[in-house]
Amino acid sequence: MSQTSFDASAPMLEQVNAAIAERRQLRIQGGGSKANLGRPVDGELLETREHRGIVTYDPTELVVTVRAGTPLAELERALDAAGQQLACEPPHLGTGATVGGMVAAGLSGPRRPWAGSVRDFVLGTRVITGGGKHLRFGGEVMKNVAGYDLSRLMAGSLGCLGVLTEVSLKVLPKPRAVANLRLAVEVEEALRKLAEWGQQPLPISAACHDGDYLHLRLEGGEGSVAAARDRLGCETVEPGFWEDLKEQRLSFFADPRPLWRLSLPNDTPALDLPGAQLVDWGGAQRWLKSDAPAEEIRAIASRAGGHATCFEACDSPFQPLPAALLRYHRQLKAQLDPQGIFNPGRMYAEV
Repeated sequence: MSQTSFDASAPMLEQVNAAIAERRQLRIQGGGSKANLGRPVDGELLETREHRGIVTYDPTELVVTVRAGTPLAELERALDAAGQQLACEPPHLGTGATVGGMVAAGLSGPRRPWAGSVRDFVLGTRVITGGGKHLRFGGEVMKNVAGYDLSRLMAGSLGCLGVLTEVSLKVLPKPRAVANLRLAVEVEEALRKLAEWGQQPLPISAACHDGDYLHLRLEGGEGSVAAARDRLGCETVEPGFWEDLKEQRLSFFADPRPLWRLSLPNDTPALDLPGAQLVDWGGAQRWLKSDAPAEEIRAIASRAGGHATCFEACDSPFQPLPAALLRYHRQLKAQLDPQGIFNPGRMYAEV
């Protein structure tokens, strides 16, 4: 149990029910560290930061249950003390990041293609719905699949489906050995090598090309990491690059132009993008700093079989949805938030 534990679910539920009765819209916020993701939202502020604390944590079961307002740093410290981690490496992007914001944003770090996304580690949730009910979905053990999909829907929903109050997460042991490498190689050659290495039993857990170097991280047992390091023959460097990449502290991100994230198939070759780019996730994610029109950037991403998201406050930060998919989004919103009071329009103006 966290020493700063406090259950504030009752006043939050009361605020939601008052908003339903008076037909007022609510703007859900944790630490506000990812407020620039999505469209601006008007509405009465509903803060989750008071609702905090680790509810249960059994390292032997690899499961932790934590309240949504708990600082992400606090959870990570507790896991680290037990030799465990959130394997999806969620970014903080600010000092006030909360566990609820981590799930709502659904952002994952450099390890994501090899370990999984935030959504993959969500086992269960408690949510205040637009019907004024505080409901539990899913469970606290990996074998319990009742309501599992609905819990996963909360990941990346940006608070549009309900007020997340509690989440149960799968955690994993920290690797026994880590090696950070880099190789001076052009991006085309780097992508070719990554495709080749991806077919081999190498303990790669992160891969990024920053324009000059291909950076690699190896994680696993001491023997496998040492053997892979010798085989790849890259220069060994000090740790720190991956944390700076995850938290967007590399010099690349200091460029004042809008930041775009392109999500692409793993085998996508080098792209001629209008601006400065950084290749992450072994090529599946491309960060772009560009002043080019959104239509141009999204057309390039679509032709490559992917989509583009703008990490700046704008009218349409996410790739527009096809009519059929937009209909499903509206139906889901109507089921969980029939009056549309939670973060209205945060993802799409139509939802």
